[in-house]
Amino acid sequence: MPEFHNHRRLAAILAADLAGYSRLMSEDEAGTLAALKAHRSGLIDPVIGRHRGRIVKVMGDGLLAEFASVVGAVQCGAEIQRDMAARNAGKKCPMNFRIGVHVGDVIVEGDDLYGDGVNIAARLEGIADPGGICISRQAYDQVKKQLSLDYRSLGVQQLKNIPEPVEVFSIRGDGLAATDDRQEIRYCRAPDGVRLAYAISGHGPPLVKTANWLNHLQYDWESPAWRHILRGLSRDHTLIRYDARGNGLSDWDVPHLSLDAWVSDIEAVVDAAGVDRFPLLGISQGCAISVAYAVRHPERVSHLILYGGFAHGANRPNSPLREKWKAVATLMRSEWGTDSPAFRQMFTLKFIPDATKEQVDAFNELQRRSTSGECASRYMEAVIDLDVIDLLSRVTAPTLVMHTRGDLVIPFSAGRRMAADIQNSRFVALQGNNHLFQEGEPACERFFEELKFFLK
Repeated sequence: MPEFHNHRRLAAILAADLAGYSRLMSEDEAGTLAALKAHRSGLIDPVIGRHRGRIVKVMGDGLLAEFASVVGAVQCGAEIQRDMAARNAGKKCPMNFRIGVHVGDVIVEGDDLYGDGVNIAARLEGIADPGGICISRQAYDQVKKQLSLDYRSLGVQQLKNIPEPVEVFSIRGDGLAATDDRQEIRYCRAPDGVRLAYAISGHGPPLVKTANWLNHLQYDWESPAWRHILRGLSRDHTLIRYDARGNGLSDWDVPHLSLDAWVSDIEAVVDAAGVDRFPLLGISQGCAISVAYAVRHPERVSHLILYGGFAHGANRPNSPLREKWKAVATLMRSEWGTDSPAFRQMFTLKFIPDATKEQVDAFNELQRRSTSGECASRYMEAVIDLDVIDLLSRVTAPTLVMHTRGDLVIPFSAGRRMAADIQNSRFVALQGNNHLFQEGEPACERFFEELKFFLK
């Protein structure tokens, strides 16, 4: 047998396991093992590697990893839990991990580790909330000034089989996000009394995003279909966005859904947020609303960014799509909110035809959560009535128009026409078929490059 020479060293240890593993296995053994394997290979192992960690051992549903620094260990744990929350969004049987992190003395024997450093990390994992992290006082002292997470003291805990009490801190929920990755949700009222929810995230100069089809401030922030866009917009700006009347966290049962009503929503939100002059970003039908706002308030819009939009809806006398979308709006009333995603998936596969199954599932769930069948139908009827063609020539703000070439929801030609009719505008064609570009696409990187250059 090979001879190992034991020695001691200080190490940062992360212990993780799957909460409710026995129950999940009893309900669906094959499915649980397949999902666990997918999470390990697609998320957990790569994240540990990115943070310079080493997996020491795997024990069924759990693992033990060693890191060069405790900052790296806690960063790794927070990233895993944030990404798992997004993966779990909309799932009937979510999988939640518990994580413990400690920095302490370990005994090295070959590739394995033993000692109190390992034992304490494992016991901390055992008391962590599903989806959360518990760290020791020793770890907290080293990361509190380095990582701007939301630490909550659990006081001194007597951990199982650990002789001395350990002071413990918990990180969970939105507290797992770094400051730049958090959002604050607030409320205001439109002139007609409708309650509107809006969110503020990031830091830097303001950037206002107009609402579009469909939004949900909290779910979008976590969804793999939207989070890359929202986090990207928050990176260099204070992003202000909102749920328009009729969907999301804003009032659903509202008297009016129209261009004028949606423009009044922007007016109410930017006044409540206290911003005077700002770039305005419109996506999809939010482009028409952004154009109308920019024409009404040229003194407040410094730059106009229009992505994937159109100047007029399908409800025009010569439009071949007029009757089709009216029929779809009628079907929405009875089919939208059903447990089966089949009807909603028709929209999803047009919006993001090249998306992964995870992104498709998340977008299906977004539409269900965002509004009722009645609201969705009224929303659609209002969208197909939008028409701002006569306003395009009156836009005075510098304007950037972007559109993906293979967009199945809004034709590429609609974006080009908007750019052609707006003075002082620039048009950028993006590669891809998704109406809403997804993370990792060339269109995603190009979008943020062009946005940064335009707003410089």
